[in-house]
Amino acid sequence: MDRVTDRAPAPSPSPAETPVEAADGDARPLLAPLLSAEGQALLAELRDHDPAGELAVATRLRRDHPAELVSAALAQARLRQRAVAKFGADDAYRMYFTPNGVEQATRGSVAAYRAARLRTLVAPPPPAPSPALDPAVRVTDLCCGIGGDAIELARAGFAVSAVDIDPLTCEIARTNLRTLVPGGPPATVTRADVREHDLSGAEVLFIDPARRGGRGRIFNPEAYSPPLSWAIEAVRRVGTGAVKIAPGIPHELVPDDFEAEWISDGGDVKEAVLWHHRAVVPGTRRATLLTPGTPAAAPLTLTGRGLPDPPVRPVGRFLYEPDGAVIRAHLVAEVAEELAGGLVDATIAYITADAARPTPYATGYEITDELPFSLKRLKALLREREVGVLTVKKRGSAVEPEELRRRMKLKGPHAATVFLTRVAGAPTMLIGHPVERPDRP
Repeated sequence: MDRVTDRAPAPSPSPAETPVEAADGDARPLLAPLLSAEGQALLAELRDHDPAGELAVATRLRRDHPAELVSAALAQARLRQRAVAKFGADDAYRMYFTPNGVEQATRGSVAAYRAARLRTLVAPPPPAPSPALDPAVRVTDLCCGIGGDAIELARAGFAVSAVDIDPLTCEIARTNLRTLVPGGPPATVTRADVREHDLSGAEVLFIDPARRGGRGRIFNPEAYSPPLSWAIEAVRRVGTGAVKIAPGIPHELVPDDFEAEWISDGGDVKEAVLWHHRAVVPGTRRATLLTPGTPAAAPLTLTGRGLPDPPVRPVGRFLYEPDGAVIRAHLVAEVAEELAGGLVDATIAYITADAARPTPYATGYEITDELPFSLKRLKALLREREVGVLTVKKRGSAVEPEELRRRMKLKGPHAATVFLTRVAGAPTMLIGHPVERPDRP
């Protein structure tokens, strides 16, 4: 018997009745044919195909295979290629996707970190490694999508109850769980409106509200589906859980009885998470940095200490650009204290210091020039220094980096970085180059 089951409140379409949505949004042929030997052979053949030559490939394949199956395989192959950036090749080329599923799914490394932290909170690991929680703690994953978070929760040893309202998405989540976590803890996929799903027996709750609608990204948390306020109350009722939210959420919307954590992966801010558990200190703000090759259970985490804003001071020899998660979590003061530095402007998250100090929470640059904003002066300086490669960074400036590079007419063997910003309120250009950034403290 399969360990991943469907407990929909109404009969789900069978695999033979469930269409697989193609990248162009049309209903394409069926998931079941893709899982057949013929479908699997087509997917294997298309793994590394070049989308630019897709018409010729489709014409050739349709000589020997049904046209609808070829279209479905090509659509899935495109989605898998897009998904590699989030899930890695080993997982992406075994998973199934919809266009929205690829777009909205959590990056695998972030989901793995979250699952590892949740396991530490609810069931600290025993002295001897154990692949599963004994007895397995069950996590209810609401708005599970194509199953990316459910997969990592199952890999962390949790039993999983995944819920989504879309029947196709449920079918794909079920298939992905069976494929990537065979023989793992028991898992179910239920098709239901999450707001009507019975949570009376839930032990741990994870909610990833939909933050995209027909017109694109949704910025109002109460327009999420389900709304943020509903998700927060659901976690409170269960007692333990987490809510994934957009990293731009205003801090005043974070409940006092939750911890807020901002997560970046490889330097890019990916999400924020609201945590609720007896082991979590309410009101805490955290910035967590994931780096390639770092175990999910051992990330870099900076915790807020309620420091006042750093002082504004003249530009020193070094400039530091804090990681985006640090900025979003309002922890620039903690990094400035570590660097013995101050801000170049009260409204700009650039830290300046007189000495180079190693920190994983900010990227350092040695500043060679500080000039009032003037494109003419910048062009002359770059020509004099024979700069052919220019990195443009900006905070507090309306200048577009690509337009600036075009106007500079760069030529030469050297590289430089220019910061377009404000220093004590005045538009300023800072020119310099990166200093080595350690991966760990």
